[in-house]
Amino acid sequence: METVSRAFHSVKERAGKVIGILPGVVDNGCHEPPPGYPNRWVEIPIHTHLPLSGSRGTEQPSRNHINILTADVLVALPGSLGTASEIRLAIEYNKPLVAFLDSRADIPGLPLEVLVEQNFEKVKDFVRSACHL
Repeated sequence: METVSRAFHSVKERAGKVIGILPGVVDNGCHEPPPGYPNRWVEIPIHTHLPLSGSRGTEQPSRNHINILTADVLVALPGSLGTASEIRLAIEYNKPLVAFLDSRADIPGLPLEVLVEQNFEKVKDFVRSACHL
């Protein structure tokens, strides 16, 4: 996510801010995100008390639910267990989803129902359509 945050942050005249939904725990009334959170490109950090991610990203104490439920459309990029759990939640919550990948193998266990596009223009068309733009 740091790469995506940096890329969006670097766009000249962009419409929007870099938002980070942070995992964390509350200890003695203080929120503690894991090391490395938020990355330096995040302009609006949203702190949560939700510690789980990765292979446990579909469980209730995971910030992934917030990530998915607040999105209008999702574009999956190559990733690992956290990406795979977000994809499973997108399917569960019936969110429009496209994977921008060279190969289905770029995300381990990618469900067959996920549309995979290698062409960025087609990804943009999918997003426009899903957002009714």
